[in-house]
Amino acid sequence: MSTPYKLVAAVFGASGGIGLALTDALAERGAHVFAGSRSGAGFDSDAVTSFSFDLTDEASIANAASIMRETPPEVVLVTTGVLTLVDGSGPERTYRKLNPNVMEEVFRLNTIGPALIAKHMLPLLPRDKRCLFAALSARVGSISDNSLGGWHSYRASKAALNMLIRNFAIELSRTHKHAVVAGLHPGTVDSNLSKPFQTGLADGQLTEPAQAATNLLSVLDSLTASDTGKVFDWKGDVIPA
Repeated sequence: MSTPYKLVAAVFGASGGIGLALTDALAERGAHVFAGSRSGAGFDSDAVTSFSFDLTDEASIANAASIMRETPPEVVLVTTGVLTLVDGSGPERTYRKLNPNVMEEVFRLNTIGPALIAKHMLPLLPRDKRCLFAALSARVGSISDNSLGGWHSYRASKAALNMLIRNFAIELSRTHKHAVVAGLHPGTVDSNLSKPFQTGLADGQLTEPAQAATNLLSVLDSLTASDTGKVFDWKGDVIPA
């Protein structure tokens, strides 16, 4: 189906701080954006098509992909993630606090959910031109850069996500020569995810969502197929595995 828009993009997690800002920024660029959230709440813009999905329900993700099949996106962004669960369970500072139920939920939301989005969305990406799949990761998911320890479930879930990003990049490159699959570390953004941990931050360390979106899109604009499988911070620097 033809479209008058310059680009078609999909944002999974469009109700969050970064996801909402990315949706707005892409629409301002002239893109048509499929914006997904749990509620599927609408946007006041002809450039945005809302849809609902649940990270823990693969059928809802498959249904979302089916909605986009006629007008497939060239850019898919996964902006979901959890640091503190709804019951208040936060990142563990010591192995003594490990709880298998908490670990399972963190992995389900930070690793398994994005992987299922990739499963259903990667096949929609065009093969004959540049396309992009990116998921929000975190610097603390780097194994070689870990000098502090702690935050066990969060670190491990993001490290696992980074491995999946690398795996997906290798597999997709066999059929999509111009594809980029990447992880993104947005820095510390003023969002619900970071609110419990904003106390004591140095001046200038906290970034507003709109600025974070600008930073991330600038990074994504610069990536080529040679960058696929890597994780980048908001400045465009590669985060080591």
